[in-house]
Amino acid sequence: MPDPVRTAAVRAVLIMSLTIIQAVVAFLCTLAGSWLAFPMVLSSVAGTVVATWSVLDVWVTRQVWNQRNGVVSVPSSTARRMRRERRAARRAARARSRGPSPP
Repeated sequence: MPDPVRTAAVRAVLIMSLTIIQAVVAFLCTLAGSWLAFPMVLSSVAGTVVATWSVLDVWVTRQVWNQRNGVVSVPSSTARRMRRERRAARRAARARSRGPSPP
């Protein structure tokens, strides 16, 4: 995963975890009949909006990265085949540069 996408994903996970903690605290305050229940519910709603925005940010950042830099991942079997072909070409070039082998 590219660095900007990873940064956005970490930020989204942190925001989502804080939002879940807020929701649990709001629920417990509601059960306890605390005065803090209403402000916590409001902040949980706001946190949910921010968490949704951060997840969309991950998606948009990923799309922008792919659009600017192309898809980076290559199947390993394809990469192995290409490495093998490059090695064979290098060996052939070295053999040609040395000239004919002595008998």
